[in-house]
Amino acid sequence: MYQLTTLSNGLRVATEFLPGVETVAVALSVGVGARYENDRENGISHLLEHMAFKGTKTRSARDIAEAFDNVGGQINAYTSMELTVYYAKVLKEDTQRAVDILGDIMQNSVFAEDELAREKDVVIQEIAMHFDTPDDLIMDYFDETAFPNQPLGRSILSSEIQVASYSRADLIAYMDKHYKTPRMVLSAAGNIDHAKFVTLAEKYFALPKSEAGPSFDIATYKGGDARIVRDLEQMHLIFGLPAVTMHVPDYYTLQLYSSILGGGMSSRLFQEVREKRGLAYSVYASGSAYDDCGVMNVHAAAAPEKAEELSAVLAEQIAAMGKNISDAELSRAKNQHRAELLMARENPQSVAGWIGRHLLRFGQYRQIDDLIVRINAVTKNDVLRLGKQIASGALTVAALGDVSGVLPHEELQKKLAA
Repeated sequence: MYQLTTLSNGLRVATEFLPGVETVAVALSVGVGARYENDRENGISHLLEHMAFKGTKTRSARDIAEAFDNVGGQINAYTSMELTVYYAKVLKEDTQRAVDILGDIMQNSVFAEDELAREKDVVIQEIAMHFDTPDDLIMDYFDETAFPNQPLGRSILSSEIQVASYSRADLIAYMDKHYKTPRMVLSAAGNIDHAKFVTLAEKYFALPKSEAGPSFDIATYKGGDARIVRDLEQMHLIFGLPAVTMHVPDYYTLQLYSSILGGGMSSRLFQEVREKRGLAYSVYASGSAYDDCGVMNVHAAAAPEKAEELSAVLAEQIAAMGKNISDAELSRAKNQHRAELLMARENPQSVAGWIGRHLLRFGQYRQIDDLIVRINAVTKNDVLRLGKQIASGALTVAALGDVSGVLPHEELQKKLAA
């Protein structure tokens, strides 16, 4: 069902036919994101993504919007630390329209000054909204503390002043530097014919052949403590510890570890923090794996008077992950991941995104059966070993609100080692 063709210009074109659907999702994944920016470029990847739909040499921003609305389709984009993805979802008979417009955007965007001025204002409003959302804002403080003075520690959105400073020439120069065919994948999933899709790619993505652009600096995790006093109803808290990269078998161990610790209603954190103690409405754990490093973090929000107990419990639960887990916990986590993968596979947009992301990050598309095999290969000893490794790392604490009750950093680090 999966097929891959590399065009003469170096662009990889990949498809997966999904039986029983009438739609096609198309994704153009570019291997560049916020961590590729230097300190003078912070936020430009995200601004460039916003400008993608603001007009080409032959289409206005309204033309692009109406082209998809007229057929009930969707088009959008997002920026992460290591990827920028432009995607569309249409009925199968409108696949050519999606490929045509994505190709037009990549090759013929004009970045008109009036559109750029308006979109900078839109991004500045997005930044303001971000600062009004504690759940989002605390992640910025966490990243700044865990990875100080480096791209992984800077916000994808950047600051109002920085965004306002960018010119049309800046966008063109950044795109010319990083948007290279070896770093791009055009993928599709759904009711798709591979040979016809390759023909469309050859027609609408007649990009010049190029070498891969510059890469990013290797990240250095530091750890530390950031406590920001702010008048909020709740105290928001994140604990983070160094984990693993995406290129090791423990990448899958980290996923199961995160599920057991804080991945659902039966997880340890949910049961201990919410069900048993009533300390927080929301508490969860997640793992972020990058090309060269990884981080595990837990996030919770509680009333300020609960901060001391909450911070102690979070540290104790992380420490316990290196001491014991049950067969039932591991089995449940594996079943959760298997179900999530199979459910996501029913969405062509998810599959198209997987293909592009996997080819850029792993060099190959890891299909569903392969992913399940890798998940099932994780043993209880693997999770315990990783649990010990994580608990022994340098702790990063980020707290926002009335933070006076959060235990001192040194005391929390000792609890992790206990």
